[in-house]
Amino acid sequence: MFIQTESTPNPATLKFLPGQTVLETGTADFPNATAAERSPLASRVFAVTGVTGVFFGNDFVTVTKAETVEWEHVKPAILGAIMEHFQSGQPAVADDGAPATGGHAEHEGEDSEIVNQIKELLDTRVRPAVAQDGGDITFHGFDRGVVYLHMQGACAGCPSSTLTLKMGIENLLRHYIPEVLEVRPVAV
Repeated sequence: MFIQTESTPNPATLKFLPGQTVLETGTADFPNATAAERSPLASRVFAVTGVTGVFFGNDFVTVTKAETVEWEHVKPAILGAIMEHFQSGQPAVADDGAPATGGHAEHEGEDSEIVNQIKELLDTRVRPAVAQDGGDITFHGFDRGVVYLHMQGACAGCPSSTLTLKMGIENLLRHYIPEVLEVRPVAV
């Protein structure tokens, strides 16, 4: 098994590509070891000292490390943990009835048409590009012209995430949807 790695805009995060499907649908975010309990793969990766976050996409695993740890010290152990997992035959996430994350928040009410347009633009224009960088962005809410988005994986804590939100996503949404005035990140 050959696992490729790619850097991300976030220097504390690396994207690992195992060459096979990690999740069939959606994404899964594990911001800490406790959240990883339902995932055999994330639990293995969190067993590596210095790992502070794990995120799954369709064909990648994004790992965030502590600032005090250097990649050359943890990368071999992370590669080993991922390889060991895929050789075990276990699923990435145990099917305990809980759905994969990564979906947009529900929104009902007078702004539902605007929200549907926002979600459509996020799904077709933003999320594919963000997945290339090892992360995801999901709709969290819309209130009085302000769009609230949740950033995951490599996007969470990335130094360029504010620029991405303001110059990229906000400009895109404002161009296509005049009711959008601003985009803000939220922590969930």
